[in-house]
Amino acid sequence: MGFWARLAASDPAPGGGLQRLTIFAKGNLDVRDTLHSLRMGGEVRWNGINAVLRERGAVARIRHETLTRSDALLSVDGTVPTALAERDPPLGAYPLDSQFSQAVFETDAEVIAFSIQPDVNANLLRHRRDGFLFYPNDLSIWPAADRAWLREHFIAEPPLSLSASMDNFERIIARIRKRSTAPILIYNLSAVVPGDQVHAYEGLEESFSTRIRRFNLGLIELSQQTGVSIIDVDAVVARGGADRLKYDALHLTGEGCRAVAEEVARVLDDLGCLTDAEAVG
Repeated sequence: MGFWARLAASDPAPGGGLQRLTIFAKGNLDVRDTLHSLRMGGEVRWNGINAVLRERGAVARIRHETLTRSDALLSVDGTVPTALAERDPPLGAYPLDSQFSQAVFETDAEVIAFSIQPDVNANLLRHRRDGFLFYPNDLSIWPAADRAWLREHFIAEPPLSLSASMDNFERIIARIRKRSTAPILIYNLSAVVPGDQVHAYEGLEESFSTRIRRFNLGLIELSQQTGVSIIDVDAVVARGGADRLKYDALHLTGEGCRAVAEEVARVLDDLGCLTDAEAVG
């Protein structure tokens, strides 16, 4: 959805001497809810990472864009395909300018954050003629004519394999490194899936929790090869308890968002981002 936002309700007081940094977050609810805010039923359940950073003498500004998948990000050129621009379908949190943005490769932010969530979970469509990838968010509220157009002009793309995902992220990191030395953080996922009680896997297809575990391990190998930092959501949830920190397979509670934000702050501090940031006041 592409916007600049202060994460706290007010700016730091003049003379407060807080360190300031900008984080470009290219991801979905896990990065948005933990870094920006979590609202449910009109109520703010978590008001963002600045509640944690201020305790460390810093304040963050976030630029957030949703991410459909790593393969889609690598394929865009910054322009919305004409076939989609002419329809302008209702896409909610995944507007066309975000789906086809190259901004993460052009940002001067001090920190860049991603998540493997889209690669684990998202199913995309491919345009039959032009070949571009597309995520038809909020499809249930599309007009009937637009849904018929979608069926006529797009085909389903298979789920992304682990090897393809990690290869894509390696290419994304290399592309960012051509112009930026900013630390890159990548969120993994909690492998706790409510209702998952499987204890014998013979003859079963890959479960969602198993897929998460495989991608989490792949991310460790990616970190070994590239030096990116992992925000270990899986470990944070395991320490705090999934029943308390998660609503469902993918969504965190307000307590869960705070716990992950504290981990992000710890990693930023460890990387020197809070002491090297520009002073405010």
